[in-house]
Amino acid sequence: MNRINQKLNNDKKLLSIYFTAGYPNIDDTVSIIQNLEQSGVDMIEIGLPFSDPLADGPTIQASSTAALKNGMTTEKLFDQLKDIRKSVSIPLIIMGYFNPVLQYGVEAFCKKCQEIGIDGLILPDLPADVYDEEYKAIFEKYGLINVFLITPQTSEERIRYIDSISNGFIYMVSSASTTGAQSGFGEAQTNYFDRVAKMNLTNPQIVGFGISNNDTFTQATTHTKGAIIGSAFIKYISENGINELNNFVNPILGKN
Repeated sequence: MNRINQKLNNDKKLLSIYFTAGYPNIDDTVSIIQNLEQSGVDMIEIGLPFSDPLADGPTIQASSTAALKNGMTTEKLFDQLKDIRKSVSIPLIIMGYFNPVLQYGVEAFCKKCQEIGIDGLILPDLPADVYDEEYKAIFEKYGLINVFLITPQTSEERIRYIDSISNGFIYMVSSASTTGAQSGFGEAQTNYFDRVAKMNLTNPQIVGFGISNNDTFTQATTHTKGAIIGSAFIKYISENGINELNNFVNPILGKN
């Protein structure tokens, strides 16, 4: 069973952390992953930086630009991660745009992910129907879960279609805007969480965009399986470095 599915079977709310590979420094990738696992994080999304990040807020965009300047590439990331499974056991997902995957070769990329122990991909600009028709068989061949995004604007019909072609979790974008930390969720967002929860989807949902503290984590996970934090974490390591990560993780999980 894929590590993502094993983790989703745990009877707890999951915390997934996103960071940009190659930021703050080119060689921080492995240390950040190891430190996050030791801090009690359930899952990690490793951001593959791209020069034209459409859905990313200013914090993630800035980290992506810095990582590219530092020399981060797809090849470099794969090289950094080649021994990651000797020290890390939690699920690892690569998140990025489809263009670098296409340039690398979709099958070659998936094969490499399987070799190093990547469990899934999140490619927000790969349309679900294109994935289903052209790439699903390749992903499945290499044991990779592809995670799709839904937003408050996604129709019920589309959500049910995405659910039908998914085999892990659905990334539930909390708002239709770009990424970034918020102080709390408004009525429209909580109604959206309720509405999707009542659809009784096959795949659990994990909420991303706008989560930065215990309050937003608790709100986001009331009706869902977990939450993803990106911008707030990148801001934290920009200011505090990559070592004492439990100081970031513990307050979110309500631990002192």
